[in-house]
Amino acid sequence: MINKRIFLKGIGTLIALPKFETFASDKELGVPINRFAFVYVPNGVNMRDWSPIHTGSDFVLSKTLSPLESVKNKIQIIDGLVHEKAFANGDGAGDHARASATFLTGCQAKKTDGADIRAGKSIDQVLSDSIGDNTKLRSLELSCDVAKVAGNCDSGYSCAYQYNISWKNAIHPLSPDSNPRLVFERMFGSISKNNIEEREYRRKQSKSILDFVLDDAKSLHNQLGSRDRVKLEQYMESVRAIEKKIENEERFRKEYNIKNTFSEPRDFDSHLSMMYELLYLAFQTDITRVATFIVSHDGSNRPYPFIEVRDGHHDLSHHQNNSEKLEKITKINTYHISHFNKFLNMLNSHKESDNTLLDNSTIIYGSGISDGNRHNHDNLPILLCGKGAGTLKSGRHVNVNKLPMTNMFLGILNKNNIKLNQFGDSTGIYTDI
Repeated sequence: MINKRIFLKGIGTLIALPKFETFASDKELGVPINRFAFVYVPNGVNMRDWSPIHTGSDFVLSKTLSPLESVKNKIQIIDGLVHEKAFANGDGAGDHARASATFLTGCQAKKTDGADIRAGKSIDQVLSDSIGDNTKLRSLELSCDVAKVAGNCDSGYSCAYQYNISWKNAIHPLSPDSNPRLVFERMFGSISKNNIEEREYRRKQSKSILDFVLDDAKSLHNQLGSRDRVKLEQYMESVRAIEKKIENEERFRKEYNIKNTFSEPRDFDSHLSMMYELLYLAFQTDITRVATFIVSHDGSNRPYPFIEVRDGHHDLSHHQNNSEKLEKITKINTYHISHFNKFLNMLNSHKESDNTLLDNSTIIYGSGISDGNRHNHDNLPILLCGKGAGTLKSGRHVNVNKLPMTNMFLGILNKNNIKLNQFGDSTGIYTDI
């Protein structure tokens, strides 16, 4: 399937391009492609400011969700979902580790801080097994935190649980990339063994990755219709814009002798923006159709001084109903939603035939914990965004009353022709989504 795609090629470069109407058959133009993304935020939310008052389509967005007004008709707010396997179930403390490990697997994580970790296959990898061969990357795993794969991170649970939400199988988590440069190179650089040498050559030549495909791009430009020419130009501008942001960050770090590029970003806000932009480009170019993104690992105690929250996030989550702490949690939650909203609007601004990229996406956003003070895993804060290439309802707020989240996962899989009767701890197939 991937060999039918259009690429720009150059030294050490293999840039996938968006679908062009010029080269598509009438049949291809009429068949939308569904993309899948799973975005994880840590430590639960302030539920008082999360859920709208009314259910149905006639709802008013809550304080936390208010930034989503422009895409309100393309999201679903789903209250009442539960991950029973994230509760202790006899295993004692460790809710942050279990929240992450269970989020996309629906399985109870084995309590161990050794090499004998065990959870379950995650829904993104079930999707990847079905559609991953159609794209350059079978799946893309992102994070704003450097992944940890060993050690004790939460009450006897391995760090592998807390820093990963994607699991290839029960014993192999797929560690996410947190360095935007490495993600950029995976997406747009060569997939050969010489990738590092090729990247270093470009750096020494002080050239953009686009400089190596200009001849190919000019040749293609002359073959395209007017609408596709605009699409190509906009795409090239987007690639160069994110490349420049990464270069500027690297230049700053070199100037001030800051080691471990992007392991401790000087500006979380810009790091988060870059990762969302890379995810958008990955979907725009069909480099991958399956992605996960950990905004911050569960249990993260990151402060947010740029929104006037200098307390650690995890410390605040143990709010004990203190109104001042709850208000600060809402600030953090709203900040996360604001960035997510920018991502959704990027998708919604990109046209695909008669639809948008958001129309042709299935995106789950949420946390494996509801209220951080209680460490509960029922009534999870979950958004289901996009129209799933025609498979999803949208523009509504529903309460599903203690429904296993894995039932919804089964519904998504079945609507996309992956017919399973069981996933994780599912008790049935929920298709009213």
